[in-house]
Amino acid sequence: MARIDYQTLLDNALKSVVKDALIHAQFNGLGDGAHFFITFKTRDAGVSLPDFLRMRYPDIMTIVLQYSYNNLNVSDKEFGVQLTFDGRPFFIRVPFSALVEFKDPSADFMLTFHPRPTPGDADNDMELPLDGRPNTVPDNGRVVSLDEFRKRKDK
Repeated sequence: MARIDYQTLLDNALKSVVKDALIHAQFNGLGDGAHFFITFKTRDAGVSLPDFLRMRYPDIMTIVLQYSYNNLNVSDKEFGVQLTFDGRPFFIRVPFSALVEFKDPSADFMLTFHPRPTPGDADNDMELPLDGRPNTVPDNGRVVSLDEFRKRKDK
């Protein structure tokens, strides 16, 4: 018989608190002094970020919802919000499953989650798999010279 995964059950229940707080902010705003710090895994499946942010924050990123955010949309499984980075607005989408931490310092409130790796984790295009031998290339028995591909200048 399978064991009950209480940590996952607890994380899911606490993520509903985050969802409800975001829904409150969506319809009522945050109010004076309130702000949210939301930390999430940038490579989780379903996370939508501009490429330059994913490169800047390859694993974890924290966003702040306080003064300058727009179009906060919350659904059962994710939230999306428009934030300004480098002076330009960008829309990001974060599934609740990608959350690592949620803070509201104005209420001295913090939740920490225990995300588990999932088979659907997004890959970072900048990473190459290593087979335990750094700085090596696969040996297929053939050495290719770059001269074969260079344009020759005939004089």
